[in-house]
Amino acid sequence: MSAGLTTTSTMNTSTKLQLFLIDNLIWVLVVVFFLLNAALTPRFASYGNIVNILYHSAIMSLLVLAQGLVLINGRLDLSIESTLGFAPGIAMLLSMRIMPGLVGPVTAIFVTLLIGAALGWFNGVCIAKLKINPLLQTLATMIMIRGILLFIFPFSLFPLSPVYRWAGAGRLPGNIPVAIPFILIVFAVLHVVLQHTPFGRKFVATGGNPRASYVSGINVERMTIYAFMLAGVLAAMSGLLAAGRQGSVSNAMGEGMVLLSFAGALMGGASLQGGTGTPVGMLGGALLLGMFSNALNLLGVGPSLIYASKGGLIFLALLLDRARMRRRSYLLHKEQVEALGIEGISIHKQDEKNRRKDT
Repeated sequence: MSAGLTTTSTMNTSTKLQLFLIDNLIWVLVVVFFLLNAALTPRFASYGNIVNILYHSAIMSLLVLAQGLVLINGRLDLSIESTLGFAPGIAMLLSMRIMPGLVGPVTAIFVTLLIGAALGWFNGVCIAKLKINPLLQTLATMIMIRGILLFIFPFSLFPLSPVYRWAGAGRLPGNIPVAIPFILIVFAVLHVVLQHTPFGRKFVATGGNPRASYVSGINVERMTIYAFMLAGVLAAMSGLLAAGRQGSVSNAMGEGMVLLSFAGALMGGASLQGGTGTPVGMLGGALLLGMFSNALNLLGVGPSLIYASKGGLIFLALLLDRARMRRRSYLLHKEQVEALGIEGISIHKQDEKNRRKDT
């Protein structure tokens, strides 16, 4: 019996280790990809290039996190790429043209975030309350606000206030862009919220099993609205960084980024089935996207092949999601079967003891 218990204990530890590796596979890929390119790609591992990778990953990383939060909730959001351009565009229009005396640079930052939250709230209400399909709802929002942006801004709006640009263009000692610690703080805060607070546990549970969450007393509709509002705010933050980095607001900001954010979130541990993923994992997904793009540029790969490679990366993310979920399901099922078997053996032995006592 002692030997059987030891084997079960070892198996439980093995299962936990495998599940941990599955959940953190992205960081294994990040380390392997970095080491390979450090050895094979010229100047890839230099200090300046590492800072460059982190800096140029900042905008995409916030979109990956936004998409990841919605995926955790069991939905997806196509509108975040348009929110990236729309939120800072409207805020700067108010600040520079319509109400320059009332909406200063600092106020414009808050207006940017508020617009992102409002767009997310709109999507969330339509999906949670009106039961509109998330794909169709966010696609409609994406097209609608991109069209408004094209109408309002036929040309770029510039120059922007240095205060508004600071998050995207400012530098710290060591020539480190402000955007790098900025996104690290955002990821750290949301990681703590999702992993170590009652709100976070309810949020993740809602995506994993909405019916069970509803039965247990969680307001599933409210959690869905919160997910889209958070995604809208993060997309607006991404637009704030993009506007600051380029020193202007253009109607093309964010175009073509949503599918890569989807790939980054899936590689970072989120799933199409909902209920899985962490902000730390999604940061790894964003870094892998950034390193991938940087390595191709350093190797002199043409724009057409880079575009095709990004499509391949999205396909790889989908395959990785399926493989990861199948392996996780297998391990959990195997663990449950073994636990039931051990429980049955224990009950049988207890019955034998009781019979002996009776005789």
